[in-house]
Amino acid sequence: MLFSSPLFLFLFAPIFFTIYFLTIKKHRNLVILLGSLFFYAWGGPSFVGILLLSLLVDWHIVNLMKNSKDGRIKKFYFIIALLINLLLLIYFKYVNFFISNMNDILNLIHIQEITWPNVILPIGISFIVFHKISYIIEIYRGEKEPTEKLSDYIIYIMLFPMAIAGPIIKYKDISDQLTNRESSFDDILYGVLRFSIGLFKKVWIADNVAIVANEVFSVPTNEINIVFSWIGVICYSLQIYYDFSGYADMAIGLSRIMGFKVSENFNSPYISQNITEFWRRWHISLSSWMKNYIYIPLGGNRKSKVRNYFNLWSVFLISGLWHGASWTFIVWGILHGLFIVFDKLFWLKVSLKIPKWINILITYVLVLVAWVFFRSSTIESALQYLKKMFDFSTIYQEVPNSLKSLEFSNVIFFIIIFSIIITFLPSFVQYKTGLIKYNHIFGSTFIKMICILVILLLSITKCVTSSFSPFIYFQF
Repeated sequence: MLFSSPLFLFLFAPIFFTIYFLTIKKHRNLVILLGSLFFYAWGGPSFVGILLLSLLVDWHIVNLMKNSKDGRIKKFYFIIALLINLLLLIYFKYVNFFISNMNDILNLIHIQEITWPNVILPIGISFIVFHKISYIIEIYRGEKEPTEKLSDYIIYIMLFPMAIAGPIIKYKDISDQLTNRESSFDDILYGVLRFSIGLFKKVWIADNVAIVANEVFSVPTNEINIVFSWIGVICYSLQIYYDFSGYADMAIGLSRIMGFKVSENFNSPYISQNITEFWRRWHISLSSWMKNYIYIPLGGNRKSKVRNYFNLWSVFLISGLWHGASWTFIVWGILHGLFIVFDKLFWLKVSLKIPKWINILITYVLVLVAWVFFRSSTIESALQYLKKMFDFSTIYQEVPNSLKSLEFSNVIFFIIIFSIIITFLPSFVQYKTGLIKYNHIFGSTFIKMICILVILLLSITKCVTSSFSPFIYFQF
């Protein structure tokens, strides 16, 4: 069930929140539990049983771990709980990839292929497992107490705004809110406004620039020229940003309506002046998760410089693999890992001597290069596409009619220009000054309500008249 679908907008959300606010406070978690299970079951009914069983096992093992007074027994339960969840993720997400690559090797040496049924990827498995691991690790470290009720643990994992595509919320950041939270009028107003902004990002910006990106990437690489190769990847960068940040806005907004205060997941990433800064602004919850549960346990920056660079690179390799069971995602992660290492080696110092706008441009181009691998189906096609991006001899190359027609779409052209402007606008000092100067106007309840009405009307109209368009990160 998509947040941008009429089913959610006109049925699920109104019914859920009506029941939620009519229910007395002490029973509202039950409404969230049932609503979240229904929401997940609508998209993946065949996996609900497996998921609930794994949650039941998690909860009991973690309680045994917490109550154990023997350090060795406690560590044993910790390892078992981690392994169960890692194996769950590996099986559903990577077994097809492993079998496919094994069969490629077997074919080379003329050995019969391995026969294995195709494994279907459960919705949101990557985000769900990362939430489960956060719970296990934080209880093991003694940072938080386990939930008293199994139902509260299920809500943390299955809270419907975030269960399928994040943000990834660490247990310690939300544990207290599971049993003690308020939902004031200001929270509801902010939540609806934030949801409206996210919906606008998705249906008006992401879905429209996706038309160009999808068309360019669907054309054989040898038929596009340098101009359209750049247009295609720029549109894809806008698509994935506004699609994913739009979903995050909607998830944060829906959560706030219920009183949950969730951390930001994006902060104008394309105005970053280096890749290190980019990862402080892009998918912030994933970066934070990786830092807390992989980078620091590997030794972080407490070891030698060489070990520190290896740790950084390893984290991004894992990040690439987490995004998808494909060599293109792995290469994407490796590239970002190398960019980060180069930052630490010399670029952070060198860039201090370079004008801000040049740093932003260089960083954006590096991000675009990496996005080519993220978007492409194979490494070979990604390399061919990159070659076109820097082949100036193709500037006058004839392009297919399908790409020519894109030039005449005034609406799409306007949206591309509009999205580029609002993407890079926060890099200007005048933008920040204006926000501070006119904050008393934009922060008023009346203006917020007007914005909600206008944005929602525009977005809902688009939702009703548009075709089905899933969120990009649903595949992860």
